[in-house]
Amino acid sequence: MQAVSFDLEKMKTSAALACRLLKVMSNPDRLMLLCQLSQSEKRVGELEEILGIVQPTLSQQLTVLREEELVTTRREGKNIYYQIASPQAMAIMAVMYEQFCNNNEGEPV
Repeated sequence: MQAVSFDLEKMKTSAALACRLLKVMSNPDRLMLLCQLSQSEKRVGELEEILGIVQPTLSQQLTVLREEELVTTRREGKNIYYQIASPQAMAIMAVMYEQFCNNNEGEPV
């Protein structure tokens, strides 16, 4: 069997990026926000109502997700809508949903 060659520097960079993403996702409020946004685009008010996260905390966590470029926004009148912008975050959310939110019968745990 032939040895697989790899670029150690590229691997280190990729590991650092993965760790950064996982660190952002490790906050329960941010994880719940990403979970909701993985289903569909949502208004700030909808997120507040669905998740019960109070406005100051919600704004703070959405700011972190924006700064890390995991979500994007669009304005429609007075409403700001959020959606997931990171394919990596979306892929991780799909795996997490399968592992933690679904049992064999397809119902939430």
